[in-house]
Amino acid sequence: ERQPSMLMHTQPQIRITRQTIGGEHAPLLIIDNLLADPERMVRKAATRQYVKMATMFPGIRAPAPASYETFLESTLNPLLRECFGLEPGRFVFPMCHFSLVTQPATRLHFLQRIPHIDSVNRDGLATVHYLFRGGWGGTDFYRHRKSGFEYVDEQRHGAYFECLAQEGRLDQDEQAGYINGDTSLFERVAGVEGVFNRLIVYRRNSLHSGRIANDRALPADPATGRLSINAFIDVVH
Repeated sequence: ERQPSMLMHTQPQIRITRQTIGGEHAPLLIIDNLLADPERMVRKAATRQYVKMATMFPGIRAPAPASYETFLESTLNPLLRECFGLEPGRFVFPMCHFSLVTQPATRLHFLQRIPHIDSVNRDGLATVHYLFRGGWGGTDFYRHRKSGFEYVDEQRHGAYFECLAQEGRLDQDEQAGYINGDTSLFERVAGVEGVFNRLIVYRRNSLHSGRIANDRALPADPATGRLSINAFIDVVH
């Protein structure tokens, strides 16, 4: 069994905010002051070996401590029913990584320049725990203009990606960098600031993107770069 370590305790000043996203009202949970000692987690991140992974993620990643997964389970389980309509259960993590966005804006391909989903499953959750200071941006949520979709589930999947393939072939957007607000293809419907020691939780099928400036170098250094812990969670009963 994974045991919580001394590395992780919740803050007494923890603050929980429930919101919904856009016109389709997908749930969004924001938890501020999550860790009692977030600086310790940043130091832990600096000891890890980061690699570029074979995913769409525009940067490098390293596994987060297993105790962090246990910590998320105990912190989020009591909130699942009210926030996401999910029964509490055992958390399974398809991913739980320290992440650093490092890819220059000029080297992104079409699918990295638009919002994405992580899964079509409405019960799959994603978390982002911001562990940076210095205004590296937060996370934005979007509506696809042509379809009107703010999330993409099994029913919408075929139509959405067919439409996206056509738009990708045309790719009229001159914006050759990270998306940051409205474009001809997408409209921003919600956004969260990347505040140090803030955790956000949302459904993996919501269209979203990191908010990343196109005019700054992105350091591959956990102490100074755009460091976060990103997790995917499946709740098993």
